Amino acid sequence: MGVFAHPDDESLLAGGVLAQHAAAGARTAVVTATWAPESRRAPELADALAVLGAGAPRLLGYNDARNPEAAPGRPRLVDAPLDEAVGRLVAHIRDFRPDIVVGHDALGQLTGHPDHVRTHQITVLAVEAAGLAHLHPEAGLPWQPAALYAATHPESGVGLLGPLLEGVGKAVLAVPDAYVTASVDITPWADVKWAAILAHRGEVARERTLPGILARLPAADRNQIIRTEHFTRLTPGPAKGDPARLII
Repeated sequence: MGVFAHPDDESLLAGGVLAQHAAAGARTAVVTATWAPESRRAPELADALAVLGAGAPRLLGYNDARNPEAAPGRPRLVDAPLDEAVGRLVAHIRDFRPDIVVGHDALGQLTGHPDHVRTHQITVLAVEAAGLAHLHPEAGLPWQPAALYAATHPESGVGLLGPLLEGVGKAVLAVPDAYVTASVDITPWADVKWAAILAHRGEVARERTLPGILARLPAADRNQIIRTEHFTRLTPGPAKGDPARLII
C-alpha cells in the first residue's frame, strides 16, 4: 500500500515498485491524503492507478496546503487534527491489510512540500497504531504491516533532477546515501510508470510541476531519472533485541 500526499506522488515516487508488485500478482493500493473525490484530479488519479494495477482511489479528502481548490470547504491536511488524520489512515490499513506500506520521507521528497512532510508523520503513526487494538477501535480489527518504507532520494542519486528543480525555483532536499536501504531498478516497468505519470494530465500540462518537467525532456534523460526508485526501511512494531539493555 502506498500512502502519498497528492495525486501523482504515487506514480512519481513508487510507480515502478507498484507496477512490479502488481505484475507479480500482489494486491496493491494507494491512499492519497489530499484532494476530494469530486475534484478535477480524482479521475486522473483513477486512471493512473488503473495503469499501475493499484485498484480504485482511496482519498482522505483533505485540502492541499497550497491549492484551496483541492477540497473546498474542508480543512487543509496540515491544519487537521493529527489523531483524526491518523485514524482515517488506520481504517484504510486495517481494511486493506497490506504487508508493506510505502510513503514519503521525513524531508518531504526533494522539494519539502508541507503536505509531504505531514503525510510522512501521519503514516508513521498510523502504521504503528493499526496493529494496536486499543487505538482507533472504530477503524476495524487490528493489522500490523510487516514493513514501512519511505520513498526518498539519496544525495548521490539526485542527478539530473537537481538542476531541473532548481531551474523552476524549487528546493532540492536529499538524504545521506547511508539512509537508503533499497534502490530498485524498475527499468522493466518504466513504460508503465511513465504512462501512469502521463495520466495526471493537468500536471503534465503545467511547466513547473515534475510531470510537466519530465514531459519536456528527451526520452533518454527522462528514463534515466525515473528508472530507479530509492527507499529507506522504517520497520514498525516491536523488534527483538537484547532483553536486558538498549543496544545500537
